Amino acid sequence: MNIRSGSLQENRVQQPVDWRGESTGRPELVGQKLASPRCRLCQAITPLLGRRLQACQLRSKSTGEEKQQMKLLIGQWRGDSRFIGPWGRCMGSDCGPGGSQSRAVWCAHVDGWTTLHTNCDQAQRPSNQRNCFRVCDWHKDLYDWQLGAWNECVPVSARTFGAARQFMCSGGEEGIQTREVGCTLKADGSPAEDAICEYFEPKPRLEQACLIPCPQDCVVTEYSPWTSCSKTCGTGLRNRVRSVLVPPLFGGAGCPNLTEFQSCKPGACVGPEGLYSLRVGPWTPCVLPQTRTARQAKRRKGKGQGLRERGGVKDPETRELIQKKRSRNRLNRQESPFWDIQVGYQTREVACIHRNGSRVGRNLCIPRELPLTIQSCVLPKDCQVTEWTDWSACSKACADPESPRGNRTRRRQALQVSVGEGVECPVLEETESCEPPGGSVPPCASYTWRTTEWSDCRVDVLLSQQDRRRTNMTGLCGGGLQTREVFCVQANAELLKYLNNLKEKDKAGQTQRQQKPSVPPLLSITFQITASRPVENQLCTGPIPNRSQLCQIPCPIDCEVSPWGAWGPCIFENCNDQTGKKGFKLRKRQITNEPTGGPGSCPHLVEAMPCDEPSCYKWQLVSLDRCIPDEGKQCGPGTQLPQVQCINSNGELVDRSLCSSSAVLEPVSCEVPCARDCVLSDWTPWSTCSQTCSSKTVEGKQMRTRSILAYNAGEGGSLCPNSSALQEVQNCNEHACIVYHWQTGPWGPCTEDPSTAPLNTSAGTRPAADAQGLCSMGVQTRKVMCVRVNVGQVPPKKCPEGPRPSTMRPCQLPCKKDCIVTPFSDWTECSVSCDSGGEVVKRKQSRRRLVIQMPSNGGQDCPLVLEEEKDCEVPKVCPGFRWKTHKWRKCQLVPWVLRKETPGAQETCGPGLQTRAVSCRQLDGTQADISECLKSAKAMPAITQRCQLPCQDDCQLTNWSKFSSCTADCVGVRTRKRALIGRSKKKDKCKNTQMYPLSETQYCPCDKYNAQPVGKWSDCILPEGGRADGTAAMKVQGDVKECGQGYRYQAMVCYGQDNRLVETSRCNSHGYIEEACIIPCPSDCKLSEWSNWSRCSKSCGSGVKVRSKWLREKPYNGGRPCPKLDHINQAQVYEVVPCQSDCSQYVWVAEPWSVWKVSNVDLKENCGEGVQTRKVRCMLNTVDGPSEAVEDYLCDPEEMPLGARESRLPCPEDCVLNDWGAWSRCSMPCTRNNSRVRTAYALRYPGVGRQCPDLSDREPCSLNLNCFNYFYNITDWSTCQLSPNAVCGSGIKTRMLDCVRSDGKSVDIKFCEELSLEKNWQMNVSCTVECPVNCQLSEWSVWSECSQTCGLEGKMQRQRSVVQASQGDGRPCPSQMEQWKPCPVRPCYRWQYSPWSECRVESVVCGHGTRYRNLSCFVSDGSGDGESSLVDEELCSSLELAVNGDKKIILKEACTLPCPGECYLMEWSDWSSCVNICVKGAGVDFGSVQVRSRAVLAQEPENLQLCPDQAWESQPCTGGECFEYKWFSSSRPNSSRPVVWCQRSDGLNVTGGCPAMNPPVDNSSCDPPCLMTKSFCSEAGMCMCDEGFTEVLSPAGQLDQCAPIPVLEIPTAGDKKGDVKTSRAINPTLPTTIQPGRTGRTWYLQPYGPDGKLKMWVYGVAAGAFVLLIFIVSMIYLACKKPKRPQRQRQQNNRLKPLTLAYDGDTDM
Repeated sequence: MNIRSGSLQENRVQQPVDWRGESTGRPELVGQKLASPRCRLCQAITPLLGRRLQACQLRSKSTGEEKQQMKLLIGQWRGDSRFIGPWGRCMGSDCGPGGSQSRAVWCAHVDGWTTLHTNCDQAQRPSNQRNCFRVCDWHKDLYDWQLGAWNECVPVSARTFGAARQFMCSGGEEGIQTREVGCTLKADGSPAEDAICEYFEPKPRLEQACLIPCPQDCVVTEYSPWTSCSKTCGTGLRNRVRSVLVPPLFGGAGCPNLTEFQSCKPGACVGPEGLYSLRVGPWTPCVLPQTRTARQAKRRKGKGQGLRERGGVKDPETRELIQKKRSRNRLNRQESPFWDIQVGYQTREVACIHRNGSRVGRNLCIPRELPLTIQSCVLPKDCQVTEWTDWSACSKACADPESPRGNRTRRRQALQVSVGEGVECPVLEETESCEPPGGSVPPCASYTWRTTEWSDCRVDVLLSQQDRRRTNMTGLCGGGLQTREVFCVQANAELLKYLNNLKEKDKAGQTQRQQKPSVPPLLSITFQITASRPVENQLCTGPIPNRSQLCQIPCPIDCEVSPWGAWGPCIFENCNDQTGKKGFKLRKRQITNEPTGGPGSCPHLVEAMPCDEPSCYKWQLVSLDRCIPDEGKQCGPGTQLPQVQCINSNGELVDRSLCSSSAVLEPVSCEVPCARDCVLSDWTPWSTCSQTCSSKTVEGKQMRTRSILAYNAGEGGSLCPNSSALQEVQNCNEHACIVYHWQTGPWGPCTEDPSTAPLNTSAGTRPAADAQGLCSMGVQTRKVMCVRVNVGQVPPKKCPEGPRPSTMRPCQLPCKKDCIVTPFSDWTECSVSCDSGGEVVKRKQSRRRLVIQMPSNGGQDCPLVLEEEKDCEVPKVCPGFRWKTHKWRKCQLVPWVLRKETPGAQETCGPGLQTRAVSCRQLDGTQADISECLKSAKAMPAITQRCQLPCQDDCQLTNWSKFSSCTADCVGVRTRKRALIGRSKKKDKCKNTQMYPLSETQYCPCDKYNAQPVGKWSDCILPEGGRADGTAAMKVQGDVKECGQGYRYQAMVCYGQDNRLVETSRCNSHGYIEEACIIPCPSDCKLSEWSNWSRCSKSCGSGVKVRSKWLREKPYNGGRPCPKLDHINQAQVYEVVPCQSDCSQYVWVAEPWSVWKVSNVDLKENCGEGVQTRKVRCMLNTVDGPSEAVEDYLCDPEEMPLGARESRLPCPEDCVLNDWGAWSRCSMPCTRNNSRVRTAYALRYPGVGRQCPDLSDREPCSLNLNCFNYFYNITDWSTCQLSPNAVCGSGIKTRMLDCVRSDGKSVDIKFCEELSLEKNWQMNVSCTVECPVNCQLSEWSVWSECSQTCGLEGKMQRQRSVVQASQGDGRPCPSQMEQWKPCPVRPCYRWQYSPWSECRVESVVCGHGTRYRNLSCFVSDGSGDGESSLVDEELCSSLELAVNGDKKIILKEACTLPCPGECYLMEWSDWSSCVNICVKGAGVDFGSVQVRSRAVLAQEPENLQLCPDQAWESQPCTGGECFEYKWFSSSRPNSSRPVVWCQRSDGLNVTGGCPAMNPPVDNSSCDPPCLMTKSFCSEAGMCMCDEGFTEVLSPAGQLDQCAPIPVLEIPTAGDKKGDVKTSRAINPTLPTTIQPGRTGRTWYLQPYGPDGKLKMWVYGVAAGAFVLLIFIVSMIYLACKKPKRPQRQRQQNNRLKPLTLAYDGDTDM
């Protein structure tokens, strides 16, 4: 509602607003009084505004001028998106920033309703139009979302105002991280409007949830045991240390002290304590003495001049020999740049140190032999290498979209190997990925699968075991299986060959670039009709084509014929040539199906019988007219005129003129009985002839009868004949039983027709899979002869010439197909391998070709050789490199100038250093570059070693020889020797054999070996020879022997006498125990044969017939399963097909009525009421009529004629009628308004005064009584019917058409056909029975390499795959697709370090020394948990010199032995096990880490302040385990204080890691301790009772005992099972807000809530108690109440009152 008033404008209240439509404040209320007129005005406006105004006054300070300037507005412009309309679609003709969009803007009151624009300030009106960027589809390629990196994870609590962060961290704290997202221009990254990118896809999310890991405190191990006291007397220190397991992470607590000290006093010192120690310093770097270098240079110069002078006098031959010797010994003289090894010297300092660490004079240390202070050394030289060579060509020189990148390498040579402590050589070869260079890169060779042609279709592979044993395999047809081979070929070989030829021509300059081909290069490639060359199958990567497929062998359809028709009349063989008196009677039958091969494969369809007096046309009697008495009399003799028609031999109506030559049927004499005459019925038709032909012994007869209808009068009437005159018999079918027919032989092969041009040529191309390649026409012939039935062949003239079959027909000749084979594949590669002796192992290589089309129809045969094999061309020498060591050079001492001041030193003897050269050789000894050995040979041998030049007084001996060999174990001894050399042979002290033994003797090792089995038995494995050799590329299960006797294996292990693993050959074992086993053969389901078909269920119309099979044996061991059995009887298989029974197959035949038997006999007149009977039989109906009697049940009982009838025998002069004729047919539809009629006529007219009865009889038509409707009924489809020789495949389902009467009875089909009812049903339909394809498996693969190179658990495996899964009821695939067997047990040898020795500083107490370790050969069983044993190093000689994969062998390292009193850092601990920083069970993982640490060791209490800081370092790792940490406690024996500790989930006791809150409380914090049963010490330091017990206090206020309290079970609403709340007493002395005891889930019955009000359950309990109380009082009242005496009721009331039962809901009533 708009309010417009100029006079009221001053009285409006202005409420200041901004342009977003939000109020900026309340109206200012300055004065307390409100002007009443204005208030009344406001009150009047309030209902109109829809809300109550809170104030109604103007500002008191506003002057009249201000009021005039102030424009009071009720309305405001709505610029907020909630009130203005949204911006419309960006419009414009051009794409880009030139568009425009608009929106609706209106003026609205502060309360939201719309008002006039004039009520709003026009100056502040928001714009309703703006420029915009019009987005088009092509902008999608120009703009995209720019995603920034995720920022740091911020806790959610930090973003929520006032939210406190959680105190306990469980797994991690929830956080949020954000990122910048904006729309940018792809070209330069400049920002754009977000609406542009949002046009194509939604804006990506700006924030996501994240997890901030909880702080991880440092976790350390338990302390080690205390060390021994650092002093043997006086006051010392004992230390114990621990190491770091998990470093502090994510702000966790730091690591505690890793060392704990404890003072110790072993005892008082006797005499002064040792205050001084001799400390050895580190060796200085190795340097060369200058004097020695100058002297060597001068000496070399002198030698060179002398040689040159001497060389001048030698002849050339001598000079050449000297040069060769010089070059041969160059390596030994170390003149090669590789081995330019310089020997220098190094020194170290020896000082005397006080316990407090200060240095004092050496004389204060106890005099002793000083260690070496100078020694020989090798000057270190870093490895020097050449520059990198150029990159090699890219290994990928072609274009391959799937793997476009290849590799390229570059190498560098070593100029100088590292010497001494020099830097090792870097990598000498490196590889990087690359792309083929250039733009016109040829395509890479591509490979694809090709197949051979399908083999012939075979049905026998689908047969079950049962069918294979009993079926004749020759006539099998239907569904089958065919196979083919699959091989890999190069798909683009012709293209690459073409491109290569072009490239070669281009290089040779033979192509003219100006001339362009008229056809594109790809189209100009010509492919020959040859197969591609097969390559290795591994090159093809796509899906493998099917190796087998279902196929169909058409089943031959046998010819089916109808029954023979009736014999026709005697006719001429040719009606156009009616000469002679001989003719034939013919009978025929028809083909009822479409047989394979056409009608030529059917039996004869016409049989002929010779006869006399043939005629082609004859008169046929249609009917006889009524008997007309002669001379116009009413009765007496007369004649009947025949009604005839002319028919031919086939019974067809023809022109009457054709019968002009035949005799016309004469009138038949008859008699009309007079009133007193005997009346006879008409003759019945002649019966069926008893024989089809006649012979000397058998003649055909037929009969007709008539009966007496009325007897004659006693006088004057003609007499009735005797009974013999009532029957007539005549001969029939008098011709002889001689039948002829034409018989045909089978069609011969299709041969070339000489009358046609030869078109059949060899098929060089591969035809399609379903084409037979028909090339030309040929002819087939067959033999045709005349046969007499039951006799044999007779002359052809005996048979009629008309139906004679043809003896020749045209046919089509198939093309010849030549054999097509692929070219030979490339020779297989020859891999070079060497035996243990270094000899090259000779191998063979092969190639093959495949037959892709088999020859047929006389084509060219396949070649005999499909595979070729030859020896590989191998190098004479095995490829490989080895190090060769040269002789050690002379031992070099430190120059005498430098060591002459050393006490006890001699100039010509002492410790020194000697060097040697090492060269790289091929395995045959040929010189090779040193880089080759650095890359592929074992570790380089040592080129320096310490040596000792003996002094004059030293004894010199040779090295020990090897031990002599033992002839046998446990027999004799073995010895080794050494000898004195030089002057030592003459020195007496050297001849002391006890000091210097010259021989050692050992007993020969007496090892007893024990063999025992280890591991599990392998799978049962069939011998390799058990496979059938098939030609198909794929074996069908059954072709390959998959069951029977096999062998299983168990590994044998051989142990020595010391229970050490040795080679199995020591135990005379080949490594296995072998045991026979049986793989049970699969047995298919076995069913019985099909039973005979049952009789058709209906004798008229469509029914069903059934046959069945019974289960004889169920499948087992993976045999072919049984088909679906009848679910009622699980052991039967049914097959049901519809059948059709001819309704006229069986008919009722009634004999003539018998003579009347009159009941009230009038002897004079022989008439009156009587009975006639006749015999009715069911007979088989044939073409020639009813032939033989059958059981009555086969005929329709409803149609059975009457066997007796009661009627009145007419008296003389009565009217006599013949039998009633047939009823006329009721017209449709059947209603009672319609009727049917039957008629009769008078055979004898009545006498005077008598009349005949009605000659017609009429009855109404009544549905399903005498009038019926007819309709077709279609049966259900039969099961799929196959040929008898088919197993599966295409079949036919059939159904039958039945004519059904309206009362539901099946009748003859002719009733429906007569009504011309529509029938458009399909009676046959094709169907398919799924073929039972057995599972088809590939061959077993070759055995894999052993899973372990040594040890007890090595396995070899082989696999097979499913080539074709089973289908239908085929045999399923076996479950075992892998087999394994153990590998022979081999000992696991490995190089292993011994533990480091203690730090050795020669003969002094402390300082810089060396620690050593040995590299030894160990043997183990490879199980990981087994112990290793030390063995001879020779057993590891074949292994690479490496420890755990590390080829850098370090056997010594510098160390520091602390001096007495020093505080020092221990060596680094071993790296801890890898630990995963995670939350177990929550799926939170923050990576894995491992750590090592160095603890501090102190020896003097006064030097603790000088100790260095402990250290730890960590590194990331993989595969760490996720641990949990929990508090544990247990009671100590003989102590009331329990032990509390933190334990990791793997059982390791640790410090740190357990939650800081609520560890198990130590009872020691309570005083006195809590020793009562069921008590514990609370955090408050008071003894409390466990749950379920209440505290009983002593008078002193201390816990006396814990008494059990009753438990009240109250189920909670949130728990279906109900929680148990325990009501327990609370110590009244403690405040109720703080309940002592363990933290955890403890339930109390608290009646009051936190607000001090009673809880709802208290009211519920009170109400329940009140109801219970009322119930108890009521029960007591009812029990104590005196019962009333029941009133006596009347007896009749008791008798009449019904029984009333009180139903209590129990269904058992």
